[in-house]
Order: sequence, then C-alpha cells, then structure tokens
Amino acid sequence: MELEVIPAEPEQRSLLRQLLELYRYDISELDQSDVNDDGFYGYRWLEFYWTESERHPFLFRVDGHPAGFALVRTGKVTEMAEFFVLRKYRGQGIGTGAARALFSRFPGKWLVSQVPGNDAATRFWRATIPGPFHEQRLDNGQIRQTFDVPITPVQPPGP
Repeated sequence: MELEVIPAEPEQRSLLRQLLELYRYDISELDQSDVNDDGFYGYRWLEFYWTESERHPFLFRVDGHPAGFALVRTGKVTEMAEFFVLRKYRGQGIGTGAARALFSRFPGKWLVSQVPGNDAATRFWRATIPGPFHEQRLDNGQIRQTFDVPITPVQPPGP
C-alpha cells in the first residue's frame, strides 16, 4: 500500500468536509455532539485552513484513494488539531505513517490531544510519537502529549 500525505487544496474542500463529517460521527459517542438541523456536524474552523497561514489541511491517500486527513496548526507549538483515518485503513500503519510524515514536515515542539474516553487514540499517540513525551490529563479529562521533533539534516547524495 502506498501512503501519500498531501496538502489539501481549496478544490478538495468538499472531500475534506465529508471526511470531517465521518470523523465527527466517530467521536460523537465521546463528545456527545449533535448534528445540526440539516443533519451535519459541521466544523466551524474549516474555511480558515485556506485563509490563515498558521493552519495547514492535509489529506491521506492510500493507493490513490482517500484514507483520512489531518488539520495542523503551527506557531510556537505545532498542534495536531484534528487527525482521522478511515476505519478500513486502521491498524495497518497508515495513521502512524501519516502522523510521522507530518512530524517530519514540521520539526520542533508538538502537542497532540485526545477527547476524554478516546482510549484508542491515546494508545495510538503513545505508540506513534517519535521519542520521549510529556503527558498530562486536564481537569476536563482531555489527555495531552507534548514532545519535540528534531530537525533532520538533509543527507547529501552518495557516490
């Protein structure tokens, strides 16, 4: 299986919006969110990912097929705002590969967090974060990991 982690272009907005709906549906049992009167969960920050320079939308493709997405916010600390892999592709290293590709793309200080009760996500991030991390549980039950991703020097081509 070939994994691609690519920046989502504005023309891919509808694909990303649909994947966000699947993601929101997946976590609705944990965060107790409801759909709106049109039957959608919605994501109020989506449009900002094409208008604000510190927001970066990514799509994951496996063998050319949509497989998930990530929404990344950069600043003093880079944050994985949202991260989702379609169920079909879970447990196959797709999420780990996508996350590590994003970590490499944005070296420095990182933050990932999980909604209360999302034990599978917590296990995933603990296994995926490259190297040591600091973990804390907030008063609302959210779990956060912070860690550093070193800048990897580019190796010159060999002889």
